Amino acid sequence: MKEEKTLVCVLNGKPVVSPPLWMMRQAGRYLPEYRELRAKAGSFWTMCMTPKFAAEITLQPIRRFGFDAAILFSDILVIPAALGMTVTFEDGEGPRMAPIESAAGLRFDPSSLAPVYEALQLVRGSLPSSTALLGFAGAPWTLASYMAAGRGGDEQKAAKLWGYREPEDFDALLDLLADCVAEHLARQIEAGADAVQIFDSWASGLPDAMFERWVVRPTKKIVTKLHTIHPKALVIGFPRAATLAGYERYARETGVDAVSLDTAAPMAWAAKTLNTAIQGNLDPIALIAGGRALEEGIDAILSATRGVPFVFNLGHGILPETPIAHVEELVARVRAAA
Repeated sequence: MKEEKTLVCVLNGKPVVSPPLWMMRQAGRYLPEYRELRAKAGSFWTMCMTPKFAAEITLQPIRRFGFDAAILFSDILVIPAALGMTVTFEDGEGPRMAPIESAAGLRFDPSSLAPVYEALQLVRGSLPSSTALLGFAGAPWTLASYMAAGRGGDEQKAAKLWGYREPEDFDALLDLLADCVAEHLARQIEAGADAVQIFDSWASGLPDAMFERWVVRPTKKIVTKLHTIHPKALVIGFPRAATLAGYERYARETGVDAVSLDTAAPMAWAAKTLNTAIQGNLDPIALIAGGRALEEGIDAILSATRGVPFVFNLGHGILPETPIAHVEELVARVRAAA
């Protein structure tokens, strides 16, 4: 009988002695091999949409650190691009696109995302048998925030105004995005992903009613639709920086198999309260600092999650200035705690 991957085991609700470990943005600028390929590719978007580049970048941290999961190198904004929007990335300034004020005229073309699925297939064929492969997508609220503003930001002003002033029209956009995300995730599973993660990076700062309407409801639609296509699909949800009540509602109502927690969420509270597996939530700054801060951060998380289904991760993405030696120390300490 084929041995179940540790990450898959946890997402199926089974505690393990040594938690599986991976890191958000684990393939990135802190790695010299990534920077070398970035210079060769010429642009971030070229790396995302060229299968051999995306596959190679996905595999780089697996070769170096032996993480328990590889997450596809891609971007959440492939969905707006597949809806016909022109997405560009400016060095040092992030993504740009022409802002929209209506969902009219948007048509999803999943065939334009064929390079993403090809990259997954390439990675699947190169991974060790014990290493899980993760696909991902942005959540509707976060995608809508980018699409309404034409760029990223911390306040989502344009999307909020749209949602308040024209709630039915904004709901139509979220419904469309939920359908697109569900199809995108289904195709990633068909290409070889063991599980998928939904990133709601801008989920913080919403009133309770709007959190339910703009975050919980669209995510539930994604999970429900995905399960009609792939009933056993495993889903991690990341409503970044939600309130504790928001995290609890998200875990209870969306149908995800695991909830990923940001750095500020108390892990001991999550281990006792949430009805899903949990993932997180080491401070990425502690990983940069190293030393006692890193050791105590790791130990506190491991102590709080002992005996529950848990995936060790960061509270957000690894930062470019992170020393490689500190990542090596993280991996060694987590695995030594078994």
